[in-house]
Amino acid sequence: MPSPSRAPRPSRAGGAVAKPQLTPADWVKAATEVLVQNGIDAVRVDVLAKTMGVTRGSFYWHFRDREDLLLQVLKTWHDQATEDLINRFERSGASAAALLSGLISLPLRGETAVRSASIELAVRAWARRDELARKVLDEVDAKRLGYTSQCFIALGFSFQDARHRAFGLYSYVIGEALLHDQSTVEQRQERRAYMEKFLLDMPLTKMPSHSDERLPAGGTIHPHE
Repeated sequence: MPSPSRAPRPSRAGGAVAKPQLTPADWVKAATEVLVQNGIDAVRVDVLAKTMGVTRGSFYWHFRDREDLLLQVLKTWHDQATEDLINRFERSGASAAALLSGLISLPLRGETAVRSASIELAVRAWARRDELARKVLDEVDAKRLGYTSQCFIALGFSFQDARHRAFGLYSYVIGEALLHDQSTVEQRQERRAYMEKFLLDMPLTKMPSHSDERLPAGGTIHPHE
């Protein structure tokens, strides 16, 4: 017979239940929230500790200093907003056209899109005044633009044309994030449909066969012969 689960032990002070120990991810999440709400200057150890109801000593158990925390905030954003997203798209096994359609639809994905956009805009504001944030942002922009360009190349566009279309798609996604509150859902849907037609339309001479438009394993694109 399985033993019953044990209830949390009360602390020595007044019999209150002890708080669960915070993880580095908890601190990164809290720092990201403050960054979004109040900007990078407000991301301070004392502010976070007070918000989370712990002492500053808990912070130094996980991080060397504030800069170490900020580095982890940037790394987490880099991984979740770029690497994880690209990996998820690639694992889907979808065609290049479907991948691009999915990228164009990112700003319309409800609260997830709103949350992602708010973090991205906060990081971009931070990057205007901080060299490390600028470096990470440049890496993210280059990675996203490169991947999007590869998808267009897989559809048969020339290298130059693919780069231009990738930049147009990326500008559209960022623009939707900036102007999210200035449009209705119907207007955003109309823009998405227009951008998909505008960016994915191609001359008939460049139209690939269905077998040619899938991304090879690992995301490496081999231009059509």
